[in-house]
Amino acid sequence: MSGMWVEEKIHDKNVEEEIKRRRAGKVDVQLGKNGITEGFIREVKNRLEKHGVVKIRILKSFRRISGMDRKDIARIVAEKTGAQILEVRGYTFTLVKLKSS
Repeated sequence: MSGMWVEEKIHDKNVEEEIKRRRAGKVDVQLGKNGITEGFIREVKNRLEKHGVVKIRILKSFRRISGMDRKDIARIVAEKTGAQILEVRGYTFTLVKLKSS
């Protein structure tokens, strides 16, 4: 079983470059024991607006209290922020800002 799960290919060159930097770089936001709060969602939205991509780590404290699957957590955060899941790798997932049509 692979540790990585990728939703969909991104075709925007600027976003692709930012994704490469994020994959190689550190985590932007950590999801801890406070959970998916309004403040957490606001921070993720702000980073998506600024960079187009955000990398989130699910901390053990949140995994322990939530009992949820990592992919379900990623889906919930993506839905609440209006983002798209790029990938889930271990307990870290990457979201990409959806394009406005």
